[in-house]
Amino acid sequence: MAAKTSTNGTHYSRSRPEYIPNRIPDPHYVRILDTTLRDGEQAPGASMVSSQKLRIARQLAKLGVDVIEGGFPSASQEDFNAVKMIAQEVGNNCDADGYVPVIAALCRCNEKDIATAWEALKYAKRPRLMPFIAVSPIHMEYKLNKTKEEVLQIAKDMIKFARSLGCSDIQFCSEDAARSDREFLYQILEEVIKAGATTLGIGDTVGITMPFEIRQLIADIKANVPGAENVIISMHCHNDLGHATANAIEAAQAGAMQLEVTINGIGERAGNASLEEVVMALKCRGDQVLGGLYTGINTRHLLKTSKMVEEFSGMYLQPHKAVVGDNAFLHESGVHQAGLLKHRATYEIMSPEDIGHEKSSGVNMVLGKLSGRQALKSRLKELGYELRDEEVESVFRNFKAIAEKKKVTCGTMGSSTATIKLVTSDGITHVACSVGVGPVDSAYKAINLIVKETVKVLEYSLSTVTEGTDAIATTRVVIRRENKQSPTPALNGNVIYPTFSGTGEGVDVVTSSVEAYLTALNKMLDLKE
Repeated sequence: MAAKTSTNGTHYSRSRPEYIPNRIPDPHYVRILDTTLRDGEQAPGASMVSSQKLRIARQLAKLGVDVIEGGFPSASQEDFNAVKMIAQEVGNNCDADGYVPVIAALCRCNEKDIATAWEALKYAKRPRLMPFIAVSPIHMEYKLNKTKEEVLQIAKDMIKFARSLGCSDIQFCSEDAARSDREFLYQILEEVIKAGATTLGIGDTVGITMPFEIRQLIADIKANVPGAENVIISMHCHNDLGHATANAIEAAQAGAMQLEVTINGIGERAGNASLEEVVMALKCRGDQVLGGLYTGINTRHLLKTSKMVEEFSGMYLQPHKAVVGDNAFLHESGVHQAGLLKHRATYEIMSPEDIGHEKSSGVNMVLGKLSGRQALKSRLKELGYELRDEEVESVFRNFKAIAEKKKVTCGTMGSSTATIKLVTSDGITHVACSVGVGPVDSAYKAINLIVKETVKVLEYSLSTVTEGTDAIATTRVVIRRENKQSPTPALNGNVIYPTFSGTGEGVDVVTSSVEAYLTALNKMLDLKE
């Protein structure tokens, strides 16, 4: 099919099929369910406020995501409000081609959770309820304390209850399905289909499954669950063993036509399958080796979406992160640089512009101790210097000598003093001074005096995003209220203390550190008990 661009700028490699809850007219089309705003936010320190979630949802719609899982409305009033706002705005923003994202919400298999989720979702043009229950022996015995028969009955009853509310798009989520007894899994999936489920969510909740096992699991479900041909099978993969992206692709090849992913792969523990990795794998290799599988994602919005989620969640990307990492399109090896100067495809399997980088006439190369003469000569030419070969040789020797020098750090012993002036939301100015073991420590202590809170800094990291002595510093902190924070009871009887993250940027390290700390602190203070 010819390429197509929608009125909101979304570009599709092929036409997006008509949305029907329980089937996809094109057997090669893979739906993308993004769970950044729910599972992604469950990463420690990744909490976001409602306004940030709404902005991310808007961006996900620009990206062309089929289903946006907006959150877990029963978790808190904040989550309920966020899902409702997303449903009301993003869930009704339909373009001329008929594209509007499905807005979904997770809920436990009980009437109160499901009713609460529906109350938040019902404003969307295409709302979807996602009731879940654990189906593995270990979860049923130790977490639910229920028998197979009890779990089966609950699942059937709650799908029927969801239907009774007026919801016609229901995804039954089988938590820890990868570790379940197969015969029981087939049985419960058959019963929820009969009860009215339109999508079957299969969870590799602990990320234990190998890619070949995922392919067999999906194939077995299709072969052994009566009615499976009349619903969508969805795969939810975690990354505990580093296989989430591979598992998601294997599931799609086996017939799971919806994949559940997050931006940057954020999520519980080691995270989820990464949206950008899964989508670009299908884009780059779909026609050649994946049977023609494709998505409706506009990949040119990937980078912007990634940066937004990184900023709002406070979850920094490692530089070598696939597709969207800072180093994903950078080259320092002399051998690689020489090849790239002749043809970019020698070492780049996708174009930086494909994911949203600005168009560049040159090659993204980093000059370092591994760079070769050709790369240096090319860079000098870009700067306007045309050198003879012998001149290049002389410059190259000096360049290598500088590049191989080690970085050094220095410091002084003693205490630092910081004076902080803060203006509260009611317009009152507060000033405090404190002494610490360094300028950042003393600044944080002064802030604590003003807000009258004892805060524990769990993580502090600093990086630069530009070059030179005037580089912009980016700081990330993760904090927790010390001793006074009301704990959240966990299912195993332990307690979980909420953590909050913040980021800051600036040419002044102390200023960026204070900005990051205040961002995290405001999240903590805004938390409604």
